[in-house]
Formats: sequence, C-alpha cells, structure tokens
Amino acid sequence: MTTSSRTLGDWFSAFEHEAFRLETLDDYSQSGGVDAYRAFLAGEEQPDDYRNAGWVRTVAAAAKAGKRMYRVHILSRPLTDYLRFELAWGYHRNMAAGEEFFILDTTGRENPLPEAPDFWLFDDETAVSMGYDENGKYLGAEFLEGSRAADYKAYRDTAMAHAVPFSEWWAEHSE
Repeated sequence: MTTSSRTLGDWFSAFEHEAFRLETLDDYSQSGGVDAYRAFLAGEEQPDDYRNAGWVRTVAAAAKAGKRMYRVHILSRPLTDYLRFELAWGYHRNMAAGEEFFILDTTGRENPLPEAPDFWLFDDETAVSMGYDENGKYLGAEFLEGSRAADYKAYRDTAMAHAVPFSEWWAEHSE
C-alpha cells in the first residue's frame, strides 16, 4: 500500500485538473447524510444542513477554479431506496454546484467492470480505493500511486465509455 501525506479530504482541494469517482454500490446509507436519507424516505423536505453541506462548497470551489469533478455510478434497475435518494437529491444538489454525473446502467446487460472497486482518481496519478462494509458504511481509504493508478485510470476509461450523462438517463428512468 502506498501512503500519502495528504488525507482524502486534502485531495479535494489539492488536485489540479480533475477528480473522478467510480461508485459501485447500491447503498451508502451508513456513510453520511443519514438524516437526509430518513427525510427523503419520509417524504419530507431536504434538511438545510444537507442542502448546504460542506461537499457542495468543495465542489463549487473546484468548479470555480476550473477543475473538473465527475463520477460514474454503476447500477441496475429497479433502484434501491438509497439510489433513489442519492440520484434525486444528492446528484441534483451536486450538479448545481458543478459536479458532473454519468450512469452505467447494467440492467439487462453485463457489467463491463464486475471487479472494479469504489475509488477516487486524482489527476490520473493518485487513486484512492474506498472501503465499505456490506451495509454501505465507509471503512477507510487506501492510497495507490504509480502503476496501480494506471489500473484505476483504465477502470475510469471503461466506465466512461459505457456510461451516459446522468440528465439523459434520469429523463428516461427516474422513478
């Protein structure tokens, strides 16, 4: 394992050009935004602290600086309750701040990345493998550089080649 003197949080301001995220899970409900998720399920309004979360400011600062933040989520339909929440509330909120989203929908077709982990890739040089338990609880991050980062760049390129822009996918499949 390669270590970094930067934390994962540090990378969101330290990257120079782009930060890419691959999401592979159907449920991250134990990893943050728990109150907002409960509000979504109850049919309530978005809590103010969710609408104005620190992540929104992070994305907006990156966008203002001309940096690209984007992600692909690999999923299949029907959507889990958590995915309905993430796409309807989280993605729309983050898009308004400048983050780009793409969907790789595997419904009725083979997943081109069945073994790919969740990760962040910063400037094509530093990959951060994200660890989660079976309930979607964040366990930690492993920093990978050099030749390992090249593997994650290949995952990113494959994901992007098979994904469609979120807005296009949402127009057809929102529930």
